[in-house]
Amino acid sequence: MVRRRLWRRHPTILAGAVILAVMVLAALLAPWLGTIDPTQLSPIRRLRPPSETYWFGTDLLGRDVYSRTLYGGRISLFVGFTVATLALAAGLFLGLVTGFIRPVDGILMRIMDGLMAIPAILLAIALVALTQASVQNVIIAITIAEIPRVTRLVRSVVLTLREQPFVEAAYATGTRLPVILVRHILPNTLAPLIVQGTYICAAAIIAESILSFIGAGTPPTVPTWGNIIAEGRSYFQVAPHIIFFPALFLSLTVLGVNLLGDGLRDLLDPRLASRH
Repeated sequence: MVRRRLWRRHPTILAGAVILAVMVLAALLAPWLGTIDPTQLSPIRRLRPPSETYWFGTDLLGRDVYSRTLYGGRISLFVGFTVATLALAAGLFLGLVTGFIRPVDGILMRIMDGLMAIPAILLAIALVALTQASVQNVIIAITIAEIPRVTRLVRSVVLTLREQPFVEAAYATGTRLPVILVRHILPNTLAPLIVQGTYICAAAIIAESILSFIGAGTPPTVPTWGNIIAEGRSYFQVAPHIIFFPALFLSLTVLGVNLLGDGLRDLLDPRLASRH
């Protein structure tokens, strides 16, 4: 009964979770879903339209678009989930520290403000350009761009909680600062962090696709939704399927993550939950 009531009140959670689960399973189970080697070249079969043999058609080099789309989801989803995890972990630590230690707060927040003054995608492009195209460097670049937003979110929550009676009571009883942070402050930051994590995941997937599209992300030999779309843009008028299918998967994945985030926000925010 409780679960039914939850899904009725927050259908976006169910919709987002189902869409995201389908995309994750499609990426993980790609070898068993009728795919072939996504890098296998077959010039004689180039630019074939969707058919029973090639479900999503073939690209300009004769590679199977269906296989490339499913395998490309592995990279995009891996980048999104990894960036969200790393950004939340780093931002949580920095937010807790800056919210309680005033001297550190002044220095770190000026650094965070400086990073936030630069558009995230431009910062990621600059960091990738200074290194080389690889999945690892893309993750590092996008994570650095997302950390300031998480830090400011956690810091704002900590500044509010540190004045609460239960924190003052913990201080009065001689509880050490690390214990207060872990026992009293950290649990109260988890709800907004979970919601923020979904938005970071969606933003990271889009950023990775943009970087791959302009050639500043993963190497062209590694299929991702971004570079599949980039390779097919010159043939859009004669073979639109090259762009359509990876773009559809990318859009559905971002939609699923955002729906899940919106539903979790409505569920975890007591002000919004009271309206239902």
